[in-house]
Amino acid sequence: MRIGVAGVGRMGAAIALRLMETGHALTVWNRSAEKTKPLANIGAQVAKSPAELASAVEAVITILTNSAAMADVYDGPAGLLAGDIEGKLIIEMSTVQPHEEVALAEKVRARGVVFVECPVGGTVGPARQGKLLGVAGGTKEDFARAKPLLEQMCRRVEHVGPVGAGSSMKLALNLPLMVYYQALGESILLCRHLGLDNKWLMEFLSDTSGAPNMLKTRGLAIASALDGNDIGAANFDVDLICKDLRTMLAEAGKRGATLPVAQQTLSIYDKAVADGWGKRDGAWLPAYWPTKSGS
Repeated sequence: MRIGVAGVGRMGAAIALRLMETGHALTVWNRSAEKTKPLANIGAQVAKSPAELASAVEAVITILTNSAAMADVYDGPAGLLAGDIEGKLIIEMSTVQPHEEVALAEKVRARGVVFVECPVGGTVGPARQGKLLGVAGGTKEDFARAKPLLEQMCRRVEHVGPVGAGSSMKLALNLPLMVYYQALGESILLCRHLGLDNKWLMEFLSDTSGAPNMLKTRGLAIASALDGNDIGAANFDVDLICKDLRTMLAEAGKRGATLPVAQQTLSIYDKAVADGWGKRDGAWLPAYWPTKSGS
């Protein structure tokens, strides 16, 4: 297929590379054009605007930072909806509140476009390997159209309901992971005085009943962070984790509920950002509380 990817940050670029490797012809666009250069160097076409991108392809994928970025990309005289887009497919993969996806879907469908939201679990590594976890919202018919493409990006993709349902599920699946980073830091405080090797500790904890699957895949990076070593470029940084926690709290408030554990976790991560940790990978977070405790 001829596919367009609007938004080629870390995740968007990884998804674009995956799709190119599976044989698709890619056109890309990004607000900061320099981020398109690595993809252009290996054969992707670069659109001058979202409208130009939409006109050049059969399907468009967007994965953007927040609802403000979505408005910038979709609306306006050079936005996606200003392009030749009737009858085409849009897959929207951003992490936002459900009502924001619903409002966007109404505008997109009014242009005769098939719209499926499918936020994903996983970071850059799984995106490059086509091993993301997708939670899709849309009609059954629209999901059926998008599914073959989604299956090339995801190890598992589930249709969880109408538009908005995918966003609800994405917030639900991310919350325990984000809280666990803080819980792990607190557990380390309880055994730090034993002087155990951090790699051994992560491997051992990953074999316990309280461990998430993430500890098996990210344990070495967390151990390296605990040792104070450079763990490389961030895949999912602390700033984005805080953004997602705020989105979860806003959605809970919209539904008349509270998330006290998430609220307290965010307050701690905000302190980490204030201390200059915002651009660090989330794997650093279990090291933050032990460094602040002084014990």
